Amino acid sequence: MKRLFGSVLSPLETDVLNVLWPGRQLRVRDIYQRLRKERKVALTSVAVILDRLYEKGVVDRKIETARGGLRYVYFPKKDKAQFEKSVVEEAVNKLIDKFGTVAISYFNERFVKKGKD
Repeated sequence: MKRLFGSVLSPLETDVLNVLWPGRQLRVRDIYQRLRKERKVALTSVAVILDRLYEKGVVDRKIETARGGLRYVYFPKKDKAQFEKSVVEEAVNKLIDKFGTVAISYFNERFVKKGKD
């Protein structure tokens, strides 16, 4: 589903989410260690991406006490299917807001056509 996420998430954001799904709770270092097996990435980049995903409301985090201080544990707010549905819903709503009845007519024609195939 990278194509769908491409307009919403960067490639690294998508990769980070794919590590967190299904419903994992991981530290930045855990995510980094999984990602670096597949791509060249810095630990600081993973930390920045997780902070951005948190600001976007895609992931949540909790503070955990560890030796040496505090650290964040990140987890997805929605499972992959729920996230995909919210991306589609947002895109459709934007189209309807921008194009009104033209968009609605198009969707209606498209779904009626699909139903006959």
